[in-house]
Amino acid sequence: MTAASDKMSRKEFEGELSRLQVELVRLQTWVQAKRERVIVIFEGRDTAGKGGVISRITARTSPRVYRHVALPAPSDREKTQVYLQRYVAQFPAAGQIILFDRSWYNRAGVERVMGFCSDEEYERFLEMAPVVERELIVKNGIILRKYFLDVSQDEQRRRFGARINNPVKHWKLSPMDTESVRRWWDYTAAYQRMIEATHTPEAPWYIVPADNKRRARLNLIRHLLDSIPYKKVSVDLPKIPKAQQRPKGATEGLGAGHPIPSHY
Repeated sequence: MTAASDKMSRKEFEGELSRLQVELVRLQTWVQAKRERVIVIFEGRDTAGKGGVISRITARTSPRVYRHVALPAPSDREKTQVYLQRYVAQFPAAGQIILFDRSWYNRAGVERVMGFCSDEEYERFLEMAPVVERELIVKNGIILRKYFLDVSQDEQRRRFGARINNPVKHWKLSPMDTESVRRWWDYTAAYQRMIEATHTPEAPWYIVPADNKRRARLNLIRHLLDSIPYKKVSVDLPKIPKAQQRPKGATEGLGAGHPIPSHY
C-alpha cells in the first residue's frame, strides 16, 4: 500500500489522468459500437474518495453512456418493494456504463451497522447477492466490476476534519458520516463480513488503497480499463462545412436580451 505521504505532483497526476481519460472515451465508443452493458460498483468507507474518482471518469465522457447513479434513501413506497428492485431499475441498456456511487451493498454496510435492517434481512442479503450477481448480471452478459475504496482510520479522521473546516464541503457532512467515524470498528467488521461473503469468481471485489487520493484514482481507472477487453473503434470524423453566405441586411448579435456584467 502506497503511503499517503508518498506524494504525486499535480502535474504528474493530471498528465496521467489525461491519458487515461482518452482511454475512457475509447471504452465509451467500444461499448456503444458493440452494444455492451457495464456496471461498476463503488463502495468504501466514508471520505474514501468514491465521488472523486467517479467525477474524473465522467469529466470527459458522455453522460448518456457513463451514467452516475447515487440513489437517495428509499422512499416509503420503495421500502415496500423487493430490496434490489430500485437498483435493478437503474441497470444499463445496450451501450451504457452505470457507475453506482454506493449500491445494493448498503444493506451489508450502513443498514447493518445502524440497525436499518433486521438480522434475517441482512443474512438473506449476503446469501442472495452472489446469486443475483451471477445469474441476473454476469450470465446475462453484463460486465460487472466491484471496487471497495479503503482508507486508514487516521486518514478518515483527517478528511472528516477537513470537511468540517471547508464551507465548500459542508454538503458532504451528515449524521451518518459522523457515526461512520465514531463506529469505525463496527463498520470494519461489517465490511470484512460483506467482502468475505460476496467475493466470488464471477463477481470479485477489487480493493483500492485510498489514503493517497491521486494514486487511488489513477489505479482504479487503470484497473477498470485493463479489466475490460475493449478495442479502439474507428470513428468517422466530420469535416467543417462551408458556411452559408451572409444574407443581405443580416446583422451580428442577438439584439434583445441583457448581457451579463463582465466581472472577469
